[in-house]
Amino acid sequence: MGTVIAIANQKGGVGKTTTSISLGSSLARLGEKILLVDSDPQGNATSGLGFDRKAMKSCLYDLLIRGNEVEGVVRETAIPGLRLLPATIRLAGAEVELVSLMGREYRLKESLKDQVSHYDFVFIDCPPSLGLLTVNALSFADNILVPVQCEFYALEGLGQLINTINAVKNYLNPKLQIFGVLLTMYDSRTNLSLQVAQEVQRAFGEKVFQTIIPRNVRLSEAPSFGQPIILYDKDSSGAVAYINLAREVLQRDEQKKSR
Repeated sequence: MGTVIAIANQKGGVGKTTTSISLGSSLARLGEKILLVDSDPQGNATSGLGFDRKAMKSCLYDLLIRGNEVEGVVRETAIPGLRLLPATIRLAGAEVELVSLMGREYRLKESLKDQVSHYDFVFIDCPPSLGLLTVNALSFADNILVPVQCEFYALEGLGQLINTINAVKNYLNPKLQIFGVLLTMYDSRTNLSLQVAQEVQRAFGEKVFQTIIPRNVRLSEAPSFGQPIILYDKDSSGAVAYINLAREVLQRDEQKKSR
């Protein structure tokens, strides 16, 4: 059975989509079968993997609202082993339409529960909010991975995210756990990055990944070319960091399953 991980933080610009694409493609390169679910109406994971959102006739919206079959929506990517469940702007309407539907918090789970066994990992790229799309992701996931950017106010809003996680555990999904906290956009030239890293370590302890994602120009450029970093520049510091993270995720996942 595959591991389902929601990549979430309601703060925007912390590296959720970059992590979703880069970690998913890195694990695929290591031989894992990956499904990446783009649950953000902005569709940046979709365009970041080279797809034209405007040309797409179906997306995650059709699963959540219309009950379409997964295989009619999922797409193969340029990375063997990595498949994408895309998002388009139509997904923005799902937040409103879900409100009136039965089992609204479980629509994603009901759509994908039979798919999990086909993959080693299912990653859900969540929107920068704590609305119904994110709640659907947390109700489905086994785990949550929280990217935290190494900048001022890094921990701002994380308390609200933790409260949401606890509420989902209490009322919707008791198995949900924090899989890990990932430090992103680390700049070794600044004292601020070091201070933020230390603060996050104090707050989350062993939950923090040893791998730290550096601030890297090539990593920032890759999405505009519709390529994951391991295709755009596999030797860049960003690509090397995400391959290291992928290995750490595999090790952590193996440890969790052996307990």
